[in-house]
Parts: sequence; structure tokens; C-alpha cells
Amino acid sequence: MASIWTKKPISAYEADMKKSGLNRVLGKWSLTAIGVGAIIGGGIFVLTGTGAFYHAGPALAISFIIAGIACVFAALCYAEFASIIPVEGSAYAYAYGTVGEIFAWGLGWCLILEYAMASMAVTVSWSGYFTKFLEIFNIHLPAYLTSDPVTYTGGGFSMNLPAFILVLLITALLVKGTKEAAKTNNLIVILKTSAVLFVVIAGAFYVIPENWMPFIPEQKLILHPDGHMEKSYGLQGVISGAAAIFFAYIGFDAVSTQAGEAINPKKDVPFAIIASLLICTALYISVSLVLTGMMHYTDFDPQGKYPNAIKAPVAYAFEIAGKHWASNLVTVAATIGLISVAMVMMMGQSRIFLGMSKDGLIPKFFGEIHPKTKTPYKGIILLGVVVASVAAFTPISTLADMTSFGTLFAFAMVCVAVWIMRKREPHLKRPFRVPAVNFVVLCGVSINLYLIVKLSKMALMLSMGWLFLGVIVYIIYGMRNSKLNNPEKYLED
Repeated sequence: MASIWTKKPISAYEADMKKSGLNRVLGKWSLTAIGVGAIIGGGIFVLTGTGAFYHAGPALAISFIIAGIACVFAALCYAEFASIIPVEGSAYAYAYGTVGEIFAWGLGWCLILEYAMASMAVTVSWSGYFTKFLEIFNIHLPAYLTSDPVTYTGGGFSMNLPAFILVLLITALLVKGTKEAAKTNNLIVILKTSAVLFVVIAGAFYVIPENWMPFIPEQKLILHPDGHMEKSYGLQGVISGAAAIFFAYIGFDAVSTQAGEAINPKKDVPFAIIASLLICTALYISVSLVLTGMMHYTDFDPQGKYPNAIKAPVAYAFEIAGKHWASNLVTVAATIGLISVAMVMMMGQSRIFLGMSKDGLIPKFFGEIHPKTKTPYKGIILLGVVVASVAAFTPISTLADMTSFGTLFAFAMVCVAVWIMRKREPHLKRPFRVPAVNFVVLCGVSINLYLIVKLSKMALMLSMGWLFLGVIVYIIYGMRNSKLNNPEKYLED
């Protein structure tokens, strides 16, 4: 069993970079746009309502600050690793080169969970905004075409058709090529960033300061979507809110999955990781303050007088303020903007597949590069079919928390791995170095593990089940086909 601790040498990563079949077409601003494109979306357009009502009230802004701080520590560690090991695979690749194969597998398995759940959750959220978008033009889709079979209250067949079609279209775009996908993402990022700035500036004129009072509401029991009464508000609510909205911050780590396609990965990837995180944290705090100022946090109650407000909180805030044109504008921006989030999530996961397949831990099928488009097309197509099917036919209730688990686990492990790397390879050239590394690592691990504990019990149970399944898959396939544990396979390549 000692072979599970095998580490991939840095020289092997350098060889992977030289023989990579991917096109290096992404500069630092394209990479930053990919990070912003992934981060801005679900957090602002969807989770602000649930975070305010079920967790923190107006203090949601503090929840975003806490989550942002947790991300900063991890982002610094990601940036150092990205400058040392600038290949696709993100935290998976970093763990493989430092801690060992079994930890790398666990991280890769968690990243698969993170990106898959995020893709599904975002596409279902997009479907809700798209439905509202069509209503602007007096087009009303039947409920059986916008609902999954479990939550559909009518009789007969039902599916979330908009979500299903969106995933297939994104899949086709990703297969076509990274450059085309990046150009599309850049345009969408400009649009939705402009829309978010509009929300902050225009919404500020309709803020009612009394809605912020008390800023941290007194703790009380609230019926949560899973049917359980849980404590909300107060300091505990602020902390649980940070854990719940952590889903909103995944994105800057998606930048590291694109290192294999970066023009100058050792400099541009660290820059893009930190820049995208800082930009989006500032926007999140601003929007949450404006939103809870425009609407009282209790108005997001799905059983209250505005039952649909929690599904599209930003749009409804303007609608309730009587500014229907602004509500329509936000709806359009969210409908378009969430597309880039789903696209970046799926792009990131396909690169995790690519990295793991190169190491023999999953079948070569996932890493086959198209001769013309230079994309891992087979893995993308399979991923698209799975994500489309699940999004169309499955109720999405704990996806955000399960996504957060995968993200928080990966962040904690990357912090540990950068510390181990400093001890084992102190003289290794590091274009970017984490300042005060011991302090950053300690804070990063502590905060991320603490937020994991604050996730819902159901999400923790399902996530543990996913990890257990991953161990079985590793024992049955990964361990036996690992190139580092089977040198003859490594030499064949």
C-alpha cells in the first residue's frame, strides 16, 4: 500500500507541459475574465436571497467578507503552486507533486464533485431566469417543460428542458475550441459585470436604511428547504451563511485548471487568480448591501408575500421597488451571465479529467485531444450528457452545499500542500511566493475546515458517500493503472 504515497516529480510536469496538445492562447486578462466569469453568477443572482433569509439577514455582507477571507488564504497558495506547476489539473496536480497519489486522487474526486454539482446548480438556476426572461415578451413555457419530475406538481411527463438544451449548447461550444469559448466568455463577463455595477449604482438610490436594522438579527429557528428547523441569524447565522454562500466563490480555482492553455502560466495564472477573487469579493459585498437595503430580508421568505423573490432576488428587488425596466434588465443580464458560469465550470472539470487521465488514474478516453480543435472532446461530450441529464430530471436542493464541500476540502488541502512543498523543496524556483506562509497556511486550513463543519448534515453525508465511492474506484481502477505505480505504462508515453 506504500505506493499510494507516490509523488509525481516536478520534472514529469515539465515534460507534460512540453508535450501538451493544448493550444496556449490565454493571456492574463483572458484568464482573469475566466475567473470573474465563473465567480459572478450564482452568488449574486441566486444565493443572495437564500443567504439573507435563511442565514444572516442584512449581515450577509459580513458572510461574504468571511468567505472572501477564507478564499484569500487559499488563493495565495493556489498562486504559488500555479507558478511552480503550471499545468491543467488544479489542486489535483498540486497534491500529486507534493503530498502523494492518494491525496491527489481524493482532491481530484472532490473537484469532480465540485464542478459537476456547480454546473448542474447553475444551469437549473439559469432555467428559472430564462423562464422569467421569456415572460418579459409574454411567452410562458408550460410547467412540465421547466420542472423536474420530483418537484412537478402536475401529472405525466416533465423535465427541465431549458437547462437540458443549455448544457448541450455549451458542450458543443467547448468542443469547438478553447479560444472560441474564451472569446464568448469575455463578452459575457463584460455584460454581466456592467449589470452588477448597474445594480450597485442604481439600487443605491432605492435603499431603505431601516431594512438594515438590526444589521445582525437576533438568532431564531427558521424552517430550511430540507424540512428541518435550524438556528438562523446572530453570529452563528453569519458563519453558516459564509459556508452556504461559499459556492458563490468557486471560480478563481477554475483559472488554475486552464494553466495548460495559458501563454505565460507562471506569471499570468497567479495574477488572474488573485485579481478575479479581489474584483468579485468587492462586487459581492456591494450587491449584498444594496439588496438587503432595497428589500427587508424577511421578504425573501418563499412562503411570504413574494414567494418567487428568493429564486431571482436581484430582479425582484427592482420589481418590488416599482422599477420594472430595471428588473427586466437584470433578468436579461442574469440569463446571459449564468451561461458563462456553467461554461467555465464544465471547462474546468474537463481539464481535471484530462490531468487525471494523463496520470492513468482514469481511462485515457477522458484525455483524448481532438486533432483539429485541440480540446479533450470525448471527456467534454460525456460530461455534457451527464450534466444535461441530471439537470433536466433531478431536483437540485443540496447542490450548493455539496459544491462548497468539494471546494473547501480542496482549499484546505492546497494550503497544507504548499507548506509541505516549502519544507521538502525549499530551493525550488517560485516565481510567486506566499508571504508569511506559516500564518497563511494555518489560517487557510482552520477557516476552511471550520466552514465544512458548518455545512448542512445532508450535504456532509452525501459528500462523505461520494468520497467513499471514490476510494472504491481508486482501489479498483486508479491504483492498478497509475503510471507512476506502473513505470512501464509511463515509459510507453
